[in-house]
Amino acid sequence: MTAGLHIDVVLGDITAVPVDAIVNAANSTLLGGGGVDGAIHRVGGPTILAECKALRSDTLRDGLPAGQAVATSAGNLPARWVIHTVGPVFSQFEDRSHILRSAYLESMRVADELGAATVSFPLVSSGAYGWPLEDAAYQAITAIRASKRRLSVVLVTRSGDMMGILQRALS
Repeated sequence: MTAGLHIDVVLGDITAVPVDAIVNAANSTLLGGGGVDGAIHRVGGPTILAECKALRSDTLRDGLPAGQAVATSAGNLPARWVIHTVGPVFSQFEDRSHILRSAYLESMRVADELGAATVSFPLVSSGAYGWPLEDAAYQAITAIRASKRRLSVVLVTRSGDMMGILQRALS
């Protein structure tokens, strides 16, 4: 493990984890969606959507590209910031793992630039984007460890099976 980096896996609701920054597995529109994205927008309230719309009308007119990350405030969430990142859709015909790792690396970079000490992540691209769970966990752990950021990371899952997969990837 990188000096200064600590990684935990917890079973729970990412919108309730007390951290400085919550990573949102967003879609490129930044305007909300299903899964983690929808939950973060619902619990966080209208402030997050308003800030995402402002980003879309200014610096991100074409949306947030896969593998990139951007921050907003966290609205009603128990965090200061939401870091929105877009993972790639899984493809059996094209290796997009570098884009998935970039989503984690960029999120870690943004968290560090914000001054966050703690950050929570869902398993990016593992839901609607179809990334195989074992490889999604491997890519997440590999990228987080490679980031060389001094942060406390919490990987949050709502599934006991997924928790086991993440714990195996950590060891």
